[in-house]
Amino acid sequence: MIQLLDKIHHKDSKNFFLIAGPCAIEGEEMAFEIAEKIVKLSDKYKIPYIFKGSFKKANRSRVDSFTGIGDEKALEIIKKVGEHFNIPTTTDIHENAHAELAASYGVDVLQIPAFLVRQTDLVVAAAKTGKAVTLKKGQFLSPESMKFAVQKVLDSGNDKVAIIERGNSFGYTDLVVDFRGIPTMQHYAQVILDVTHSLQQPNQNSGVTGGRPELIETIAKAGIAVGTDGIFIETHPDPSCAKSDGANMLKLDLLDDLLGKLTRVREAIL
Repeated sequence: MIQLLDKIHHKDSKNFFLIAGPCAIEGEEMAFEIAEKIVKLSDKYKIPYIFKGSFKKANRSRVDSFTGIGDEKALEIIKKVGEHFNIPTTTDIHENAHAELAASYGVDVLQIPAFLVRQTDLVVAAAKTGKAVTLKKGQFLSPESMKFAVQKVLDSGNDKVAIIERGNSFGYTDLVVDFRGIPTMQHYAQVILDVTHSLQQPNQNSGVTGGRPELIETIAKAGIAVGTDGIFIETHPDPSCAKSDGANMLKLDLLDDLLGKLTRVREAIL
């Protein structure tokens, strides 16, 4: 998939590729700050990079949780980031109509959320835009079952598809990553390890998802070691102030050191 994105930098690099950005678009200044930092790091380590930001947060535990600054306002910011830095962008969609809406703002990769990956109409709507499609593996699905989600994209005439691993449900309030699933799913498509969402602790009594960000480096290193094609990391200048998923995000200042370590792991296994 990554080689098919026109605006991707360092596409011939032997490094892993990176999808990173804030959980949700909170404003233009914040989005540009994060993108500028990561673009510089992607050049430093020769990492192909896709900017990520959710234009809308539809999957919330409580009705008073932050859902976004407005669909078109957020999409316009994502568009500006992509154009200013000449990089591909991605955002998640939750309804069939969101596929065309996001595509109309120049989003290059449409992400299907884990809880919606079995929704045929949504997957097909994304595929038929001609944009690349990433399919988050449901916490309730086996790696083998993802071949059917991939096939829906292919059967819709779109070969730009990848799978995102984000952990399996472990009891009611935790997730665990089965790294055996990465090589299994690579038989169907490129695989991206969503490091930060794999460290969520959902279904907390407070109605706010928890997380284990201190394990980001551990999970990321393991993913690179088993040969994942890409890494997905949500990051923020100050996760404690993030409007969504702050409990499992990486502080932006820590990304340089992490990418340096992951690049060295990648070099060691090639």
